[in-house]
Amino acid sequence: ASGCVMMRACHLNTCPVGIATQDPELRKNFKGKPEHVINFMYFVAQELREIMADLGFRTINEMVGQSQKMDMVDAVKNYKTKGINLSSILHKPSVPKSYPLKNESKQDHGLENVLDFRILQEAKFAIEKKVKMTLDYDIKNTDRTVGTIISNEISKLYGSKGLPDDTLKLNFKGSAGQSFGAFSTRGLTMVIEGNTNDYFGKGLSGSKIIVKIPKKSSLVSNENIITGNVALYGATSGEAYINGIAGERFCVRNSGATAVVEGVGDHGCEYMTGGVVLILGNVGRNFAAGMSGGIAYIYKNDSFEKNNFNSEMIEFEKPRTQDIDLIRKLTENHFSYTSSRMAQHLLNNWKKESKNFVKIMPTEYKLALEKMAKQKISEIIN
Repeated sequence: ASGCVMMRACHLNTCPVGIATQDPELRKNFKGKPEHVINFMYFVAQELREIMADLGFRTINEMVGQSQKMDMVDAVKNYKTKGINLSSILHKPSVPKSYPLKNESKQDHGLENVLDFRILQEAKFAIEKKVKMTLDYDIKNTDRTVGTIISNEISKLYGSKGLPDDTLKLNFKGSAGQSFGAFSTRGLTMVIEGNTNDYFGKGLSGSKIIVKIPKKSSLVSNENIITGNVALYGATSGEAYINGIAGERFCVRNSGATAVVEGVGDHGCEYMTGGVVLILGNVGRNFAAGMSGGIAYIYKNDSFEKNNFNSEMIEFEKPRTQDIDLIRKLTENHFSYTSSRMAQHLLNNWKKESKNFVKIMPTEYKLALEKMAKQKISEIIN
């Protein structure tokens, strides 16, 4: 409906109709419009109405549980599924008519007790009047998606611009549940002294999120995991500073956030399309698989191994002067926010250690940036 011609080259940055590409010339080919998708959905709805009429149903709710209407003959005759017995799966038990065939009761998610609502009450001046505030809370692993409802309220008032940077600073102590800082927006700074679970910073949308080891802890940050899997999944903007190792699939589909971490598990930066990632420690297997955009900087320690990288779409480069300047700035930020011993060591020995970084650059992204730069120069000359 959007113009896809099924080239099956989405991961190669060569989409001829300008959908799955960052090449500015190819993007010009995109002809899709919202009306095309709307029209497609109308066709789907019309076809569904025709099928329902043929089966004798007026509404979708009437169809729920009516497994006797399902035709499995064609399925079990197919050579791939021949001999499969679906009778147990499609069996419709005999129950009194008073028994409902579908869910008719609302599930109580206990939302009225979530931590965000308490924070909303105490942060009114920051959210409504843009007054800078700092609030402190204990957090536990049943406190999930902390920061999401707050960000929703901020977005309803100010849209994607959010609040001025660091307007509302939230300090937490403890172990955060899943999706800490998910979809958190600009103006919100969230600092946790402890650890977090999976999906840390999922869909990050402009906020600053920081996780650091407790002050009294004897743990070595770059040798211990402090956050779970799939951190910063689908992040679009904002910053994250992680004083320890992240699990697998770090920054998958990141399209614009900046992150500093002291080590990652397997599949790091998978399908990344934008943003900047600085890794001050070990990298797991299959790093940069499907990475078509963004930049990653890796500190080459004794365990650095090129075999851990998926080299299909990336190149290894020596950082230039502007890269080193950016790496230093991010390392300084990391030390400032987390008191990282690793960052402190690098900064104290910067002349020597700055030579130990490697730049991971997606090949097609590099070509796209070069094209854009040439185009800008041409426009200036002309």
